[in-house]
Amino acid sequence: MKQSEIKNLSAAELQENLSQTKKAYANLKLAHAISPIENPLQIRTVRRTIARLATELTKRELQ
Repeated sequence: MKQSEIKNLSAAELQENLSQTKKAYANLKLAHAISPIENPLQIRTVRRTIARLATELTKRELQ
C-alpha cells in the first residue's frame, strides 16, 4: 500500500487495515518458518506497510 493511498483513509479504516496487515504478517512468518515461502520479500513489504500505517495513525493522533 502506497503512502498516498494511506493518507486518503479514515482513522477507522487505518486501524482496520493495520490489524488485517498484522494478521497477514503473522501468517507469512509462520508459513515461512514451516517451509520457505516462494517470495520471502513479501515479509519485508508487509512489515513496511505495517510501519506506514502505524506512522500515519500516530501522526493523526498528535495533530
